[in-house]
Amino acid sequence: MTSIDLGLVHTPVTPFTENHAIDFDRYGRLIEFHLRNGADSIAAPMHAGESVSLTDNEQRAVVEFVVRTVAGRVPVVAHVSDAGTTVAVERARHAEKAGATAVLTTTPYYWTPPQPMVIEHFRQIGAAIGIPFLALNVPEENSGSRINADITMKLVEALPNFVGVIDASLDWQFMLDLMYLVRPVRPDFRLLAGNEYFVSAYSIGASSSVSPLAAIAPRLVRRCHDDCHADRLWEARKAQESLAALRKLLKDFGFAGLKFALQALGRDCGPHRAPVHELSGAEAGRLAAALEAFAPLADEPRGW
Repeated sequence: MTSIDLGLVHTPVTPFTENHAIDFDRYGRLIEFHLRNGADSIAAPMHAGESVSLTDNEQRAVVEFVVRTVAGRVPVVAHVSDAGTTVAVERARHAEKAGATAVLTTTPYYWTPPQPMVIEHFRQIGAAIGIPFLALNVPEENSGSRINADITMKLVEALPNFVGVIDASLDWQFMLDLMYLVRPVRPDFRLLAGNEYFVSAYSIGASSSVSPLAAIAPRLVRRCHDDCHADRLWEARKAQESLAALRKLLKDFGFAGLKFALQALGRDCGPHRAPVHELSGAEAGRLAAALEAFAPLADEPRGW
């Protein structure tokens, strides 16, 4: 079996120029920022990177660029999700050829698929590659389509390179099932926290964390991750509470909140692509004021 330990995984946004082309010059600066500020691994292009707004060729170009820019300093995980199994399979093959350390994918978009469909989708992707394969469980973003313990067990039986689940559901029973049903069958199987509620996942047995907010508050995210990884769960609560408050603050402004916060901190990554709308002047003013008043950000890096 292929095992992997990704540590703290940063998920960078995708910078765009004013005419909405990918800004690879700025992307390179952004990757270097993440590497200087605590990334043990990089996953791209994730939903925080507007992956569903990228063409297939752009998605492949991003994976190639990130692998080339990181240049072996940390693992690179390629996000290859798509509604169509054939498309996701070809993306996974491309990512392996490009030099990605691992690939991850979620359930097929749009379909709200039944369990056999999910299993076959994942099975074909994992079977097409030799590098580690991870499943991403985000039912809140995928119209309730979720991965469960039965799906996970069937994939473990079918795929020797199926190494873990990134869980953003905060479903305690599911996470417990992974630890107590799957781990005895595949001892190195990994549970990764799929959002910044690290304490919950690590208390059950997570070993790594995936964090979009590391773009905004890398020191706070690193502190929470390190405390959880060292089993200092009580000590991690203060940082966890601050991260939960930051998540809530940005979520109140919709998807555009993350990129605007980057701009407010001196790391402008350009506009979004439709259908994401930019903040109005009034919204931008309110968010800028809220970020300025948010005390836990006082110690975070400004600029590049």
